Amino acid sequence: MKKNIIGTMAVAAIVALASCNNASPKMDEQPASADSTGAGLRIAYVEVDSLMTQYEYCKDFTLVLQKKSNNARNTLTQKGQQLQNAMNNFQQKLNNNGFTSREQAESQQAAIQRQQNDLQQLQARLENELANETNTYNEGLRDSLQHFLAVYNKDKKYDMILTKQGDNILYAAKRFDITADIINGLNKRYKSTFNKPAEKKEEKK
Repeated sequence: MKKNIIGTMAVAAIVALASCNNASPKMDEQPASADSTGAGLRIAYVEVDSLMTQYEYCKDFTLVLQKKSNNARNTLTQKGQQLQNAMNNFQQKLNNNGFTSREQAESQQAAIQRQQNDLQQLQARLENELANETNTYNEGLRDSLQHFLAVYNKDKKYDMILTKQGDNILYAAKRFDITADIINGLNKRYKSTFNKPAEKKEEKK
């Protein structure tokens, strides 16, 4: 059985949950003005990391994907332990001449092989389900962002809006950063469809 069964299920779209409690950004600095480039070309950029940790859609889907990943890991761990116990039991009986016949030993060995095959198929299915869920998340994020920018840019009239992540843009003046504007606008439009636990009301003393 492969080690780190759930390891390949880690996907780039799942962000650290510890970052999901960041407060919504404030518009402390204004986006670039119409002639800020000096040549009439209007350019702006959006910080991807901030978008993924502060956009409510991303935060919702992060919780869903994390829950599915944890459930899959727990299921595979349980099934893997059952398989290991069966293998240990078989080896112990084999060493102690616990089988009444060769056919009995071969039958149990075949059952263990089927159990191992079932586990591998389960692993592949769970990985595929998580990958599909992640694709749904990525497509939804892209669609919501593109639809919002189409409306947003009717007034702003930027010629180009770039994504900034890590060092893919070596330098950009802060005045070109419209991340807060985009996140605030997206969150105002977003209507969550995820079931969230109701907040407990404090009991009156």
